[in-house]
Amino acid sequence: MVMLHDSDVLTKEVLDWRGLHLFHFQGSSCSQKVRIFLRLKGIDWTSHHISLAKGEHVTPWYMGINPRGLVPALVHDGKVIVESNDILEYLEEAFPEPVLIPADRKEEMHRLLREEDNLHLDIRALTMRFVVPSFLAKKPESEIRKYEGLGSGSVQGAVDPDKAREAEFWREMIRNNGVSDERARLAFDRFRCVLEQFDGRLEGQYFLLGNQLTLLDIAWYIYVRRLCEASYPLHHLHPRMGEWFDALDARKDLSGEVRWPRGVGLITKLLHAVQRLRGTDLVQVVGLDRASDYRSRMGNLPGATQ
Repeated sequence: MVMLHDSDVLTKEVLDWRGLHLFHFQGSSCSQKVRIFLRLKGIDWTSHHISLAKGEHVTPWYMGINPRGLVPALVHDGKVIVESNDILEYLEEAFPEPVLIPADRKEEMHRLLREEDNLHLDIRALTMRFVVPSFLAKKPESEIRKYEGLGSGSVQGAVDPDKAREAEFWREMIRNNGVSDERARLAFDRFRCVLEQFDGRLEGQYFLLGNQLTLLDIAWYIYVRRLCEASYPLHHLHPRMGEWFDALDARKDLSGEVRWPRGVGLITKLLHAVQRLRGTDLVQVVGLDRASDYRSRMGNLPGATQ
């Protein structure tokens, strides 16, 4: 669990805060996951909205709280926890009712959440290519260097390699003038592989771990919704996952936390229209030319890269 040491935290005032405080951004998939969890648990919390669009995450104050400069971050009675799945596993221990991680599935849940977390840069790549226009998504070198110079640079008392990984993601976007076709295909293949496995799991059960909603459903509801926003052909490629998603998306306690502001939704629709005209939308980039061909052409797609 990524619970920071006091030495990692430069904004020392938060070490004296009492209660539950969440730093989050409305459109952040990881923030959405935590907000849904808090809502389902009925936990009272104090909101600290950090606008990624305005660069509020790359400031001395916020990076003094989370040295990775990411959202969400949790402060609970002076303890600072970063990384969304670690936050959720921590909250499950602190607030066990209602149960969202069954006691007999904790190890399995932990493993599956780690696998989901390993896809974080893949969901970001698809978002930055197919949901957000590249001129809004890219960061200039000056901003990357600013990011590298802020915060303690340490997590749990050691140099944090994840910070360098974050910087490299944005530099790769500069080198490729956005997210490359190759990177988009790699992300698509990885998600396709996992979703095929989940599609098999759903035969004869309502949720991913059985007939009870769990944290795994919340985590993958968020990812799948973002994939659909990127025009991933969910219902064609994974019919059971499509039904599972539709049932969850109909729940206001889930969907209420994930709606984009109207303006962002309109920008994404315009982006998709332009990409279809140019032949650069997700379906064409990964080689799925027509909706009627999705399932028949699955066997011709390259295998997922692990």
